[in-house]
Amino acid sequence: MDAYLEIRLLPDPEFMPTLLMNALFNKLHRGLVEQGGNNIGVSFPDVGKKSRSLGERLRLHGSRTNLAELMALNWMMGMRDHSVVGTVMEVPAHAKPRVVRRVQAKSNPERQRRRLIARKGVSLEQAIQAIPDDAMELLKLPYLILTSQSTGQQFRLFVDHLAIQEQTVVGAFSAYGLSPTATVPWF
Repeated sequence: MDAYLEIRLLPDPEFMPTLLMNALFNKLHRGLVEQGGNNIGVSFPDVGKKSRSLGERLRLHGSRTNLAELMALNWMMGMRDHSVVGTVMEVPAHAKPRVVRRVQAKSNPERQRRRLIARKGVSLEQAIQAIPDDAMELLKLPYLILTSQSTGQQFRLFVDHLAIQEQTVVGAFSAYGLSPTATVPWF
């Protein structure tokens, strides 16, 4: 990943920055799906500066070609009035590798039980015993609220910026621009 592009949200009296970031990220996800690649990663340079917020900047990381192809798709329609899109730039030499990944909370015991029953073939009583109601996991990570294109339901996508690493790890990124192992440049 030798290039990046930064998108900064503009202040808007009608919309909170978190709402605008949710909308921007929903559109990015659709753009990444349309592009069909797994070679663009994301990061949030302002993460944690304001409580559990992801901040008001989104960085896209990849090659110049991949970033240009994504931006040619016009996935930002409707967001141009609410953001400033930078140009594709070279990653600074001082950048360090960092994993930016999705974390899924185990927050619904009922859903976990249904999954256990389906996968392991255990009875409902065994599933209740294995997964009590207080097995809910609460995450204290920043998140985006996205809307599923297939079901129309909203869900939280928790984002974790792991510690800076010594070595770059090359790998694939999801259609959200996140990876459990591949790194993006952090600066």
